[in-house]
Amino acid sequence: MGVTPDIATLDALIRQRLDEILPQALDEKLAQMRAARTPSMTIIATKGTLDWAYPPFILSSTAAALGWDVSIFFTFYGLNLLKKDISDLKVSPLGNPGMPMKMPFGPEWFRHINWNIPNIVQANMPGFEAMATALMKQTIKNNGVADIAELRSLCVEAGVNLIGCQMTVDLFGFTHDDFIPEVKEYCGAATFLPMAQEADVSLFM
Repeated sequence: MGVTPDIATLDALIRQRLDEILPQALDEKLAQMRAARTPSMTIIATKGTLDWAYPPFILSSTAAALGWDVSIFFTFYGLNLLKKDISDLKVSPLGNPGMPMKMPFGPEWFRHINWNIPNIVQANMPGFEAMATALMKQTIKNNGVADIAELRSLCVEAGVNLIGCQMTVDLFGFTHDDFIPEVKEYCGAATFLPMAQEADVSLFM
């Protein structure tokens, strides 16, 4: 006949067994929660030029295609990207030394030339910004890259939350009718910041 262990021994055995089981169970539960959780991303879009319109729309449409929850907060000049007509977006190389000026036409050797045009020339040459914009649009078309309107539509279809900054709307004298109806809401920093705090990825552009 076996000897019944005393209470202290039983307690020690139970504690030992719990120490063996609990960490494994906890790790498994955390892994399940991580696998079930939907990643999220927030982007603050502050620029309204043709070249700066691409990063927020490309990143957000890609993340949404991966199943992420995505919100973009358009503030200051970034509000231009929510206008109904964005065909007039421009690009200005003035003061942007990192922007290459390559021609989208001509023989291959000609296309590979980097045209480093001095700022003083850019600033004083009439129509230089319009020319740079036309060249950029042609380069985009030549490489089969979607235009901004198409990328924005992709974001809308993918469920990206487009959020306008109400303070900037008031500051610049806009009305909600100036923007596409797919804008989910208009709010301020106090509403958006908690979204960014909870997001897995938060970007400023």
